[in-house]
Amino acid sequence: MSETTLNAQTREKLKRVSTATLSTALFKRGLRNQFIQEVSPLDPEKPNMVGEAFTLRYIPAREDLNPISVFQDPQHPQRAAVEQCPAGAVMVIDSRRDPRAASAGSILVSRMMVRGVAGVVTDGGFRDSPEIAKLDIPAYHKRPSAPTNLTLHQAVDINVPIGCGDVPVFPGDVIVGDGEEWSLYRRIWPMTLQMKPLR
Repeated sequence: MSETTLNAQTREKLKRVSTATLSTALFKRGLRNQFIQEVSPLDPEKPNMVGEAFTLRYIPAREDLNPISVFQDPQHPQRAAVEQCPAGAVMVIDSRRDPRAASAGSILVSRMMVRGVAGVVTDGGFRDSPEIAKLDIPAYHKRPSAPTNLTLHQAVDINVPIGCGDVPVFPGDVIVGDGEEWSLYRRIWPMTLQMKPLR
């Protein structure tokens, strides 16, 4: 996935639609489990976030495989995901709904912002959350968390199907987030958008 395929017209339309409206439209099409639970925007005043999902999966950390020295490897899955996430995509991180250790911090989120990523969401927590809130990129998490991800999370997979906030997220699913405090993300299959207008 080197670039996103969501067309500009659809992206702009989704930026103007509330997640509540999208949720109801998807429910009418039989999609009930289409919002990521228990996440909040770091800055609810930012515009809607819209983009195709690019995923990162964490499993529980194994201490002998997850020392601080793994960050010296530029191919470490967390670092590689940040560099591979396409401009216009939304990075979605499966942290197993565990915010006791950070999914990422301001340095990596800043890097994604500079690379043109449309937003970042985790069902865990971010460290440096006050700084992330000030960045020009929408970010959503469960709560702040200072410990490095290595203490509890081990990054293992990039751009594979994941679970995030009890929702299945597949690479390329369209993610929309707005300023509401709960149930922020709506998962929309691109095919659904092409088949019928959302009303």
